[in-house]
Amino acid sequence: MRTCLKRPHVGPARTTNARRMALARVRGRAGHDVEGSESSQEMRTDPSEEELDILATSKAFLGPAVGGALFGYDIGATSGALVSLQTAATSATVWGPQLTDGQKGWLVSASLAGCVLGATLALTKGDEIGRRKELLLGAASFALGSIFSSQSGSLGTLAASRMAYGVGEGLVAHAAPAYIAETAPTKARGTLVSLKEAFIVGGILIGFVVSRMFADMEGGWRWIYGVAVLPAGLLGILMYSLPPSPRWLLTRGRGREEAKEALLQLRGQVPEAQVESELLLMEESAMPTGQLTLDSILDLFRGRNRKILFVGGQLMIWQQITGQPSVLYYAAQILQKAGFSAASEATGATVVIGAFKLLMTMVAVFTVDKVGRRPLLLAGISGMVVALFMLASTQGDASGPMGDPTWMGIVSVIALLMYVGCYQVSFGPIAWLLVGEVFPNSIRGTAIAVATLANFGSNFLVTLCLPLVEGSLGESGTYTLFAGLGIASLLSIYFTVPETKGLSLEEIEKQI
Repeated sequence: MRTCLKRPHVGPARTTNARRMALARVRGRAGHDVEGSESSQEMRTDPSEEELDILATSKAFLGPAVGGALFGYDIGATSGALVSLQTAATSATVWGPQLTDGQKGWLVSASLAGCVLGATLALTKGDEIGRRKELLLGAASFALGSIFSSQSGSLGTLAASRMAYGVGEGLVAHAAPAYIAETAPTKARGTLVSLKEAFIVGGILIGFVVSRMFADMEGGWRWIYGVAVLPAGLLGILMYSLPPSPRWLLTRGRGREEAKEALLQLRGQVPEAQVESELLLMEESAMPTGQLTLDSILDLFRGRNRKILFVGGQLMIWQQITGQPSVLYYAAQILQKAGFSAASEATGATVVIGAFKLLMTMVAVFTVDKVGRRPLLLAGISGMVVALFMLASTQGDASGPMGDPTWMGIVSVIALLMYVGCYQVSFGPIAWLLVGEVFPNSIRGTAIAVATLANFGSNFLVTLCLPLVEGSLGESGTYTLFAGLGIASLLSIYFTVPETKGLSLEEIEKQI
């Protein structure tokens, strides 16, 4: 299946010139094989048209996207699994209903600890083993974590199993955006990386649904955790059938022919001259990467790399410290204060919010390669700031007599949905998209690993400090603090983050 899509104009003349030079080199290398299709190549000298094999592109995307869905599933399923485990009628264990608050916190944080461990593994070994093998290891960690979680007979075993699942999350968080960014056609890259975010949100929704299905069943938490083995197996099968990233092969010195073979498999039924042109552009920026050393990590913080690391790293930190965990944590309370009866059941409320998150993520998916990264990011953050100030102004008694909604309650619900929607068209998908794009090929693996660690680290700190901040400032003060951080992120991103729409990874590298 094949379609011809028009590539948006990318502005700088050097982009067109670089491609023309690359095509000229293709003619020289390909000889008589290319000579027979000279008229077709002349047409492709101006990159206004580019062929895209939808089937091959979709297959290359689906593997890492399933990894994203497994990441989201854990977020959606954990709360339901904990309720089932702690309820005497459904736990089917002696120790589950006796869990203390500290033990519950330990159980929940075990997965996050595994994420950090997985991200550290990606930092130290990611460039050596490649994105494909990382995703295969992630599939194995997901499968083992879900199986052992479903069979756990003690708190310690369950916590260790959740940590194993978290290792898979850390590996996938690093490898999935890198693999998609490195293998996707330029014109579809933004859409595909953003669509991965939709898979994460879809995974959250599936986690909610599965929790509701098994929550009232005896030993239901075992089923909730165990179901994840099925998509974990699918992730393994899909990634086993896909080739390594051609860009990774070139940076590891594996040879041009191996990289070309991988690229031909990824591009499917497109002219070989088009593949040659793309491969030559990759070769121009491919620099061999060696073993990870302390000096190579420190090199990320030197010269030009320091600026690029700041661009990507700040997105990961701003994503976590501008209120997302706090707003979602208080979502059910906001709905209850508004007096809506549907909010009395936390699971029902989160399903509604999850569905809205998915809807707004799809808005980003269908607009990111048309509107661009910066407009979505800046507009979305601006909306988040307004929503946070609205939430801050409506805290207190937001319900009238007998629980009837007042204007304050209605405004707080509108603000909640506005915040969630704006997040899902900005930080949700765009931050990970840009992190996969802005780093040069030679440092992409290491830099994304550092950015991922920054993301999980800031998430951990926000989760740890949120109760203390809320206790000191109150809910209104907490929202105001997050709004102030949102303004700071808006200014920083406006002045430092470039537009990457319509550019190949090599063209982005030259522009920054």
